[in-house]
Amino acid sequence: MLDLPKLSVRLHGGVDPRRCVDLAKVADGKGFDSVWFAENAFNRGVLPAASACAAATRCVGIGIGVLNPYNRHPTLMAMEIGALDELAQGRARLGIGSGIASATERMGLSTDRPLAAVRDAITIVRAMLRGDEVSYSGRAFSAHKAKLEFRAPRPDMPLLMAARGEQALTLCGKIADGLMISNMCPPEFTRQAVDAVGASARAAGRPPPAEVVQYVPCAARPDRAEAFCLAKATIGEMLPGFWSLGQRVPAARSALLRAGGLDETDFAAAVERLRAGEKPADALDDRFVDTFAIAGTADDCLAQARRYRAAGASELVLTFVGEQAEQDMEYLAHTL
Repeated sequence: MLDLPKLSVRLHGGVDPRRCVDLAKVADGKGFDSVWFAENAFNRGVLPAASACAAATRCVGIGIGVLNPYNRHPTLMAMEIGALDELAQGRARLGIGSGIASATERMGLSTDRPLAAVRDAITIVRAMLRGDEVSYSGRAFSAHKAKLEFRAPRPDMPLLMAARGEQALTLCGKIADGLMISNMCPPEFTRQAVDAVGASARAAGRPPPAEVVQYVPCAARPDRAEAFCLAKATIGEMLPGFWSLGQRVPAARSALLRAGGLDETDFAAAVERLRAGEKPADALDDRFVDTFAIAGTADDCLAQARRYRAAGASELVLTFVGEQAEQDMEYLAHTL
């Protein structure tokens, strides 16, 4: 199905590592492209689960999306992703971003110069994976005579960058091999982001990044109403936090407001009702599902996935919501 993006599965530190292995085995057996691990501060570190999944599977990619250099110095990133790629026999994938500033600051770390931090990280990691001895003085992170003491399996491993704001998208086009887009970004934002990254890459004399990887919640059920209810519950958990972030970070606010069928008053009213304790099924109408999730029957989900592909996403990383992720993964996979 050439008009579909690749479909992958999102795992994260909120999931028991043994459960991650079970889900990765299903993904591996049902033809999903990759499993991606989202790491959030103060939850489980994802490298143990990612390593276990690499050892338990044969074909599925093992993605870390994203690591940030405030938590892990770029030299440590290179050490860990190189070792993971050895274990996965060339299936590891890496996204790098500046992380969530408020969480990083709770560690007592400064998040000054986030774009410089990402630039430094990608520069150092890429050179170390090539086997170079790296002497680099960056604005945020540096390395002096740093060299891996083992040979990384793929010196040319693609390095993706998480980006949302205008400056970050421009930097992504200049230095990264692909773009990563977070949850709660509608297809309208995807199209704008892909265009911005492509224009920046061309201006820098580079080809536009081939990989555009986007996280999206997914509720795939034969009963469309049940699926929409599940999707609303997940969006209802995320929306207040993303709306609060948007009050502090203009890029986050802009991404939300690119939703074609929703305006600022819709978001404000929905968040107010959610914070007042209303159930997401009552506080959110179907427009929120259409904008921020893939939900419904398998055919519905594939039709919605095509919207993201048309906007420029090459891969959707699906968070299968609810208590029966394995069954939902198998149900969606049967239509591929």
